[in-house]
Amino acid sequence: MGDTAFDTENIFGKGEENTAFAQFFEGRSYLRPLTSPKSKPFFANVTFEPGCRNHWHVHRAEKGGGQILLCVAGSGWYQEWGKPAKSLLPGDVVEIPANVKHWHGAKKDSWFSHIAVEIPGEKAANEWLEAVSQNEYDSLQ
Repeated sequence: MGDTAFDTENIFGKGEENTAFAQFFEGRSYLRPLTSPKSKPFFANVTFEPGCRNHWHVHRAEKGGGQILLCVAGSGWYQEWGKPAKSLLPGDVVEIPANVKHWHGAKKDSWFSHIAVEIPGEKAANEWLEAVSQNEYDSLQ
């Protein structure tokens, strides 16, 4: 990874390259499951290299559902559709309701890790959408 200070701060470790979902990310991400993928809720540490972000997506559910992000290391972004992006730092918590279009990822000059918590819901499923455009991302300050 090349950033010893970040490696120390990222207490859960970056895990393995997230190749299974690479098509839904710009840049490289890493995944370290913290609980069994069958557990409800499921917890995983997601690490983004500088500039990496996931595509716009929605955590669909008819009841319950959504996601919580517990920021643990580095600096990142979170944005809901139609709203300004929010800067994220260790200790920040983001509650994402079901059926809200959003994206999250690292800032251009920083690694970023968060614990992603998938909230159980009825008929819950992720819907991956378009990439965050480079112009959109580059405009963030």
